[in-house]
Amino acid sequence: MTVNEIKAPIENEMAEFELKFKSSMKSSVPLLDKITRYIVKRKGKQLRPMFVFLSAKVVGEMNDSTYRAASLIELLHTATLVHDDVVDDSNERRGFFSVNALWKNKIAVLVGDFLLSRGLLLSVDNKDFHLLGLVSNAVREMSEGELLQIEKARKLDIDEAVYFDIIRKKTASLIASCCACGAASVTKDELAIEQMRAFGEAVGIAFQIKDDLFDYGDGSNIGKPTGIDIKEKKMTLPLIFALNNATFLEKRRIINIVKNNNNNPKKVAEVIDFVIKSGGIEYAESRMNEYKNKALQLLSHFPDSSSKASLEGLVRYTTERKN
Repeated sequence: MTVNEIKAPIENEMAEFELKFKSSMKSSVPLLDKITRYIVKRKGKQLRPMFVFLSAKVVGEMNDSTYRAASLIELLHTATLVHDDVVDDSNERRGFFSVNALWKNKIAVLVGDFLLSRGLLLSVDNKDFHLLGLVSNAVREMSEGELLQIEKARKLDIDEAVYFDIIRKKTASLIASCCACGAASVTKDELAIEQMRAFGEAVGIAFQIKDDLFDYGDGSNIGKPTGIDIKEKKMTLPLIFALNNATFLEKRRIINIVKNNNNNPKKVAEVIDFVIKSGGIEYAESRMNEYKNKALQLLSHFPDSSSKASLEGLVRYTTERKN
């Protein structure tokens, strides 16, 4: 299923969301308006609103609250991305200049704060407190996941349990909140909301493992391995598996490269080669498929519909994508 095919059952809703999201970012301050227009213009595939709308349609009938849920998530997520670029000193996002590259750090931080406040006010003004609770919890978990990863990158002492804790918080919590909010906007059935949240969490974990695999070329025709995670001293699942199955001396040599020679392309290539030969890629793929199947299993509890078929397509897309 292509992204356009996945979008088919919610095409009209996505078009209406564009307008609602733009108006939710409006400001009377010209500089702020200019920056938010720039942010809207360089949006990505919009997977998050798609998860919100499709989850809502699988569980019940979409309404105004569903649109607000999608806007709330996009506002809070965009705020975290703007702040992330400042923290990472990044000048680019999705092939465009980042906000901090064009308008400097101070303005970028304030823009992130503004977006955060717009999301909070959108919920409070409409008394969507249940949605605000779900999304605020995701933002807390994302912050905790990032900080846990930074702390562990210093010592490189991440085992598999810690790795899954990091990605559950850092990546999966947001997709889980998309699906939970979509469901919560159309029903009060706690079981349905929890099933959708668990579904989103499983998809999010599979999505992150797929991202990890890109560092090693993903074993397909994607092209050359990037080694970016190794350069940033991130302990990803293929590397953790390879280290767990290495001799003491081999483990010490690889950790030394990641710690001290992570900017040397030849040394990074050595680590990539070590991981591939250790079966780290196959292991990570098997864990990714485990979570993909868990997500599809959770979805099977809901009645068949075009929206459910699209959600299934979205699960497969996240694990089979080429970038």
